[in-house]
Amino acid sequence: MTGDRAQHWDKVFTTKAEDTVSWHEAVPQTSIDLLRRAGFTAGSAVIDIGGGASRLVDHLLAQGARDLTVLDISAAALATARARLGTAAERVVWIAADVTDWQPARRYDIWHDRAAFHFLTDPEDRAAYVATLYRALAPGGHAVIATFASDGPERCSGLPVIRYSPDTLAAALGPGFHPVESRLQRHLTPSGAEQLFQFSLLRRS
Repeated sequence: MTGDRAQHWDKVFTTKAEDTVSWHEAVPQTSIDLLRRAGFTAGSAVIDIGGGASRLVDHLLAQGARDLTVLDISAAALATARARLGTAAERVVWIAADVTDWQPARRYDIWHDRAAFHFLTDPEDRAAYVATLYRALAPGGHAVIATFASDGPERCSGLPVIRYSPDTLAAALGPGFHPVESRLQRHLTPSGAEQLFQFSLLRRS
């Protein structure tokens, strides 16, 4: 399954420009705002799950971030981001892995995921994601997780997704996470379509 997923996303990022895919954001403002709400500072240890070619890392580096990790199943997506950043990419830890079977070697203060979790339609994959989240996030740390909202799209990049409300996402993560804030975002894709996301900020007990 991991190999199939990696092949799918490598094909996406080798056949499409990163600023033309539907999830592209030149400025990921909602993510930035919620990271600040989570207490982000230049010294915070942040991991971006499914970060791929996202420009969040660019903006965090510009804010002086010193401890950034980007994990994505697609090595091609990570290569795109590294090429875009040039020498600044050396200030980031890049991990090509499937979050459902990745074994974190350390803990982080903030876990960020914009639109990775909602692709996990298999209950075993969701359970593995949550287990990894618990291993990787320090107690008292924060998770910022964005999914398609309850009335958002049912598919993305040709794949089915699970849509969430703040309550159903919190339930999926389990009682060890306490909701802090949620926001709806009307994302305008590069082609002009509108997609409704919901962002949740949660604190690990």
